[in-house]
Amino acid sequence: MGFIIITEAIMTVIRKEDVIDSIADALQYISYYHPLDFIKALEKAYNKEQNQAAKDAIAQILINSRMSAEGKRPICQDTGIVTCFVNIGMNVQWESDLTVQQMVDEGVRRAYNNPNNPLRASIVADPAGKRTNTKDNTPAVVHINLVPGNAIGVQIAAKGGGSENKTKMVMLNPSDDVAAWVEETLQTMGAGWCPPGILGIGIGGTAEKAAILAKESLMEHIDIQELIDRGPQNAEEELRLDIFNRVNKLGIGAQGLGGLTTVVDVKIKTAPTHAASKPVCLIPNCAATRHIHFTLDGSGPANLQPPKQDEWPEVTWEVGNNARYVNLDVITKNDIQEWKTGETVLLSGKIFTGRDAAHKRIQERLNNGEGLPKGVDLNGRFIYYVGPVNAVGDEIVGPAGPTTSTRMDKFTDMMLNDIGLIGMIGKAERGPATVASIKKHKAVYLMAVGGAAYLVAKAIKKARVVAFEDLGMEAIYEFTVENMPVTVAVDSRGVNAHQIGPDTWKIKISKMEQ
Repeated sequence: MGFIIITEAIMTVIRKEDVIDSIADALQYISYYHPLDFIKALEKAYNKEQNQAAKDAIAQILINSRMSAEGKRPICQDTGIVTCFVNIGMNVQWESDLTVQQMVDEGVRRAYNNPNNPLRASIVADPAGKRTNTKDNTPAVVHINLVPGNAIGVQIAAKGGGSENKTKMVMLNPSDDVAAWVEETLQTMGAGWCPPGILGIGIGGTAEKAAILAKESLMEHIDIQELIDRGPQNAEEELRLDIFNRVNKLGIGAQGLGGLTTVVDVKIKTAPTHAASKPVCLIPNCAATRHIHFTLDGSGPANLQPPKQDEWPEVTWEVGNNARYVNLDVITKNDIQEWKTGETVLLSGKIFTGRDAAHKRIQERLNNGEGLPKGVDLNGRFIYYVGPVNAVGDEIVGPAGPTTSTRMDKFTDMMLNDIGLIGMIGKAERGPATVASIKKHKAVYLMAVGGAAYLVAKAIKKARVVAFEDLGMEAIYEFTVENMPVTVAVDSRGVNAHQIGPDTWKIKISKMEQ
């Protein structure tokens, strides 16, 4: 007679509070600490960059990163939508009355409402309707996977809307070239994803699986230089190098100003797919790359060690002797006709802020014959596309970098023609119709560096909400700024830096390789 021996697997008990505390700590951590591999990749890009405008942009990103790490304040004002991959060992037991989604959401809630470093709440419920802000950045997007073992592995990221909005998906034919599709697609994406960054590419499975693979790939360590040094060993690695080289030859450069480095790495994850299909998803990660990994083994919450300050490169950035100093309180439309695309301008005086929701509400008021709200006079003024983080301590305002300007393109003609606006400040390019409108109305569009929110905030000396307070971070503020650094991206003649820069550097890079 045989015997059946039953062995009991060692079970790990994971406490609810350990999960919640770890999620909250991780989100605070990544709000002000860049991954060090990204810092090293940016430093390399800075040292090799030959386009001064792009080099200056990378310098501001690196300086902002160091300042954020020292001040423990967000790298970017868009503190993101939280994405969390939770790999749960099959031998894990829970000491919790909450689901995994609920535990993650509670950690998000605590992190974003932390009084010492409040993070901007950007999540809206009812996305097809009223789009009401949830006030605590919940819910997170949580992917749960059951794996062998007795621990929990967590990969968590905070992804800004500017780069997330540039996600592209396609169902290619099996014989189609993925690298060619990426090369073609990237040229349509503009600079709203805030390069230099990383491309995450998912290939295979089904459409939704490819998207998850792409997002998960962005959690991986930057290792393209190691791959270049040792050479590719399989088809995926060959594809990574092919895309990396193709994309950087486009000359898009930092902030879309033209230059040698558009991406610092390309990541690819694949899954088996149907014989008739080749689903592909491309998700870019911006210059405010934020993610961290940790493991819970039942011994307590994750222990996240801060990086050493000497890990950041010693980079300085100084305004050139040819910078134009401008007093916005006395500027006239005639004055801005002298400005030239590519010029550095230091702004002082009063500016108003306004994003999507504020522009939409202004349009509704005009359509109803109400005019602008009391205290908001935009005639002959500049508007800054920004949604700042709440201030703490003696701050005037929290990190306040620019948002993607193309979202306001549909309102630009109204703002220039009906309101009398003469200038706009944001990040990335404007569409052709908007550039034409700027030229027609002899206005200007100025670019601030995306990914340098804490640095930009230091130029803001006064801040007050003047309209639409119910919109939260999308309310209209009046800022008083002092020597706020911007670049003329579209001048009153319609000369467009985001067209000229990449076109010029694509040719230069081609000649370098001859």
